[in-house]
Amino acid sequence: MTDILETAAYGGAGWSPRIQSLRQEIGRVWGACGVDTEWSPLKAVLLHRPGPELEEVVDPNAAQMFAPLDVRRAQAQHDALAQAYRDAGVTVHYVEPAETPPPNLMFVADLMFMTPEGVIIARPASTVRAGEERLVARRLADLGVPILRSVRGRGTFEGADALWLDPQTVLLATGLRTNAEGAAQVASLLREMGVEVIQVGLPYGAMHLMGTLRFADRDLAIAWSGRVPYAAVEALRARGYTVLFIPDEGEAKRGMALNFVTLGPRRILMAAGNPITQAFYEAAGIACQTVDVDEILKAAGGIGCATGILERETSQQ
Repeated sequence: MTDILETAAYGGAGWSPRIQSLRQEIGRVWGACGVDTEWSPLKAVLLHRPGPELEEVVDPNAAQMFAPLDVRRAQAQHDALAQAYRDAGVTVHYVEPAETPPPNLMFVADLMFMTPEGVIIARPASTVRAGEERLVARRLADLGVPILRSVRGRGTFEGADALWLDPQTVLLATGLRTNAEGAAQVASLLREMGVEVIQVGLPYGAMHLMGTLRFADRDLAIAWSGRVPYAAVEALRARGYTVLFIPDEGEAKRGMALNFVTLGPRRILMAAGNPITQAFYEAAGIACQTVDVDEILKAAGGIGCATGILERETSQQ
């Protein structure tokens, strides 16, 4: 009879040690996911199609929105946004909550921050959005995405306050939506991965870092002068980026012309109806695909806000 201590269960013949890193297991043990730049080819996104939760909004301001939404029109525009991603070869997943969610769930980018090894689950700063992270976490788990950390305690963090400057560096902003405790938790995890974290502060009146800075390529960033943190621009320039500043503040405010999603190097998906800014982007060599989202914009978020980035081509692919 074989000694029990010589069996595979105890490390004997047949024992199979787990020697690959978590990152190496993604796409096999875990679902496909991962991000380490803001400009690499986009492969998969997570969206939430707005629904009955918007019909329950009586006071838009109390729901952190600008104006009442026509729900059917918002849905049609969201459907067109999803189709634009599919047409670009991007896989689209939906949150699909089993219950009526809080009214802002469509702004999925705020609820998660993707890394090369999995996701950090956010903790939104407002009571209006409390609990949205639970719905996104459930869906991400169903998709096989490793959940590396959920911001806890009194920390607040929203995913739109963090951006990959390059595969070794993340810009992390504190301000209205992300507090010092939440930023410290996110920075701690990223540093465990060997990622440098450059922490910056947002000025009063800036909602998220995403709203002040976007990336079009490995060496080209677009920023909003007067809102983007000075230290962020300095960090970009030190790493070889050209930083261009949006030409029309009116389009940035009313049309969220800066709130675009990069489909790949020098290819973006942006809100229609911003001719000055679109011409500016195209003059910089950026191919612009547009989609009408003016109804969605009434909820105080744009295309970037509505898009949870699940996967881009990463530096180790």
